[in-house]
Amino acid sequence: MPYRKEVFNSGAYYHLFNRGVNKEPIFFERENYLFFLRQIRKYFTYELMTIIAYCLMPNHYHLLVDLKTNELGAVVQRFALSYSKAINKRFDRVGSLFQGPFKAIQVDNNEYLLHLSRYIHFNPVDAGLVSKPEAWEFSSYRDFIELRKGTLIDPEIVLSQFASPQDYRKFVQDYQEENIEFIRHLIIE
Repeated sequence: MPYRKEVFNSGAYYHLFNRGVNKEPIFFERENYLFFLRQIRKYFTYELMTIIAYCLMPNHYHLLVDLKTNELGAVVQRFALSYSKAINKRFDRVGSLFQGPFKAIQVDNNEYLLHLSRYIHFNPVDAGLVSKPEAWEFSSYRDFIELRKGTLIDPEIVLSQFASPQDYRKFVQDYQEENIEFIRHLIIE
C-alpha cells in the first residue's frame, strides 16, 4: 500500500482517527487496548508529535495531536500495520482490521480544539459504555482531571485555558448533543 501523498503541516493540531472494517471491533480484550497504547508510545515519539488527548473505543480510536513533522502518513501506516498484524496473529484472523487509511483532520482554531477534546473524552458516555467519562479506562480524561498521572499525553494546551482541572471536568460534563454540530467536520461519521 503506497504512503499517503497529502501534506501535513508541522506545528498544527490534528484529529487522527480510524475504525474497524465494517465498524467491527479493533479491541477484543483489555490487553489489546494496552498494547495499542504501547504501540502509540513506540511509533508516535515526541520528535514526531505531542499527544494531547486520546480515547480508544471498542471499534475505533481518537487521537488529538500537535504535529511536529510533515511525515505523518508513513508513521501512522507503520503503526496501524504493526497493530493489525499483532491482532491478526493473536486471534488467528486474516485480512484488514481497519476500515481504510486513517483520517487526519487539521484543527484550525482554538475553540475547535477545546470542543474536540471534550467530544473525545465524552465519547464512551455517548456510546453508552459508561455513565461518566472518568469511568472509561482507555481515555486520557483521567489524566486531565488528575485521577491518574500518565506520561503519554501533554494536556497543557487544553488545560491552560481553564482555571483548574475541575473547570475542565465541568466543561466535559456540560457536554450536549448539540455541541457536535460545532465540530462535525472534525469527527468520525
